[in-house]
Amino acid sequence: MTSGKNGLLPPSFVSNLQNVLKNRKIEKPPEAEEQKHQEEEEAKIEAPAEEKTCIEDLERNEDLRPIVLVTNEDGIEAPGLKCLVEALVNGGRFNVHVCAPESDKSGSGHCLSVRQTLVASSVGIKGATAYEVSGTPADCVSLGLSGALFPWKKPSMVISGINKGSDCGYHIIYSGAVAGAREALMSGVPSIAISLNWKKDESSDSDFKEAVEVCLPLIYAAVQDTEKDLFPKGCLLKVDIPTHPSANKFSEHELGEMDDDLDYGALQQGFVTITPLGLTCNAELDAHTSVASWITTAIDQDAPTSL
Repeated sequence: MTSGKNGLLPPSFVSNLQNVLKNRKIEKPPEAEEQKHQEEEEAKIEAPAEEKTCIEDLERNEDLRPIVLVTNEDGIEAPGLKCLVEALVNGGRFNVHVCAPESDKSGSGHCLSVRQTLVASSVGIKGATAYEVSGTPADCVSLGLSGALFPWKKPSMVISGINKGSDCGYHIIYSGAVAGAREALMSGVPSIAISLNWKKDESSDSDFKEAVEVCLPLIYAAVQDTEKDLFPKGCLLKVDIPTHPSANKFSEHELGEMDDDLDYGALQQGFVTITPLGLTCNAELDAHTSVASWITTAIDQDAPTSL
């Protein structure tokens, strides 16, 4: 919706819109019906066709923005999530929704609350629709995508983070932040898990604001490409931000250069690392060869007659 070169609504339109909203909230007595009808007719005469179009655009504006669902593993009150949501809301590009654990669920992995009743409570976060849930990050994403809390069917992207602590190497197995993004991927929703390499006695909550500034361009590009069906399919992106975000470095690595410690080593050197993760954990080629050889040997042995 635009009006003029600066994109602002005309003052007359804003005044008329405020009056319309005010009149909707006030029930007029029966004896004032005739006067109300006359005022409505006058309002129709005064409101140009362009302003009526602006009203319709205004009502639809929020629905036109891409929907982003945010979760984390540190809990809904964690500074990492708060800084991320605040930046996404202030950016104005997305319709922001939040579904996060009510308490810290670090190290919960991909745990689901199978035999427990999940309780979701509305939480006030400026500019966003938010719920805290008595479950794990995977629970939160599953519930958020179920249609039970939010009116939409599917968000453009799920963002899990910003996590307090890196998720390099084997940490991805225990990470609730990665699990939240993985749960989204399992439902066919593009996702990103973001973590800050937090160090005791060296890091502070203000580092999360710098971390947000580092990852926002990536988020914008990811959502934009998701809308264009250009975002990589079949994987989630794990983003680790170095301890001092403002002094970060970027580096490109060919697949042949990768090894088990690449993301950890690069992170320690101040690089932002971006790692694609799939749903399955396939063994290395050597392991495949070894297992194939073992199976051949095992089935060639004399089997018990009972088999």
